[in-house]
Amino acid sequence: MPPEDEVVRHVPVLGREAVEQLAPHDGGVYVDATFGAGGYSRAILKTPGTRVIGIDRDRTAVAGGFDLVNSSDGRLTLVEDRFSNLADVCAARGVEQADGIVMDVGVSSMQLDQSERGFSFRLNGPLDMRMSGSGPTAADVVARASETDLANIIYIFGEERHSRGVARAIVAARKEAPITTTRALADIVSRVVRSKPNEIHPATRTFQALRIFVNEELDELHAALVAAEHVLKPGGRLVVVSFHSLEDRIVKNFLNERGKRGGGSRHLPETDQSAPSFEILTKRPVVADDSEVASNPRARSAKLRAARRTDAPPLSETASFDWPQLADVMRGG
Repeated sequence: MPPEDEVVRHVPVLGREAVEQLAPHDGGVYVDATFGAGGYSRAILKTPGTRVIGIDRDRTAVAGGFDLVNSSDGRLTLVEDRFSNLADVCAARGVEQADGIVMDVGVSSMQLDQSERGFSFRLNGPLDMRMSGSGPTAADVVARASETDLANIIYIFGEERHSRGVARAIVAARKEAPITTTRALADIVSRVVRSKPNEIHPATRTFQALRIFVNEELDELHAALVAAEHVLKPGGRLVVVSFHSLEDRIVKNFLNERGKRGGGSRHLPETDQSAPSFEILTKRPVVADDSEVASNPRARSAKLRAARRTDAPPLSETASFDWPQLADVMRGG
């Protein structure tokens, strides 16, 4: 996630590169799995004859896309749902296979700019952070999670090296009064984490961690990648733009596992190992050039990875993740 004071509204990061990798063509069906402000959908629709299914779990984003729907001559369908459910979303609309899927992972500038959503420490508001508006809020997690769980959440999802100190401070503060606003939490974190001039705000990593955890973003991302593997037709393209190392690592590992022959034991005969289900198109991640970073600082941390679906069957899914789960933490697990 980029620093929160560097967000530029409505500019699709690596938009030109993403659409070039997607290579939309007349008659193609595409999934914009994280619709947001509709930048990628708008670009895809510029190719005549394309059809786009846009998905976003944020009702505000879906409502904001109605004008684009109305101007698309029936070629854009918007659905309020999690992008991990993209296979079901497509099937419900008669699409069994797609020609391309694009994902822009993380929080949007629109969400950061709405103080009532509670994503940003720059704007005081309720400590919410939910993309969909349902489920536990960040305030619920801060109020109920154990000190150990809080430390793990902040360390794993925020990569905050002062996670134990932050968790200790949160637990001490909530004994005095409930922590219900973004400013209250940012002040608590700032007393523990010190930053030098020109560095990111002390609360950046803690806020990132809670946002990822509340929205189960990393689990959602992996599930969406698995769904994309099933939905893409042979030759179909997957394009993912991510903004921090946790997301990029999941995408990289997923494509590496599926972009090489095998995935099983190296001792098995080659004929017994799985054929690759993806051909990786970006040997190294695509990053923004200096001009894009200058005009849109959010692009500084963006990485784009792309792959083309082969005709091999999807690989069996056995992944499990050793990180805190929202349901377990909220029930005291």
